[in-house]
Amino acid sequence: QVQLVESGGGLVQPGGSLRLSCTGSRVFFSLLVVGWYRQAPGKECELVATTTNPGGSTTYADSVKGRFTISRDKTANTMYLQMNSLKPEDTASYYCNPRCLGPGTQVIVSS
Repeated sequence: QVQLVESGGGLVQPGGSLRLSCTGSRVFFSLLVVGWYRQAPGKECELVATTTNPGGSTTYADSVKGRFTISRDKTANTMYLQMNSLKPEDTASYYCNPRCLGPGTQVIVSS
């Protein structure tokens, strides 16, 4: 069973930045596509960004393009999501599994 641990969330003011981390097994990071997902209260799990292995091609949801950057450190089996210019609508729990299962890491954007 793949175990993933998300971290880096917190409370930030609009316009602020956070960097999320996802640490997992080598098996997970050998997958062709890995990514970040989020689920806001009362809403469905949605794709935020993906990156491919080994090429590193990226895709982003329209709502985060130009503000978020996905990256990975293969040697550390870690994936990151740099989030800039955060907006209140980015408030959600963020996950690195596509079903938004587990504790995730909570991001709250509020003044």
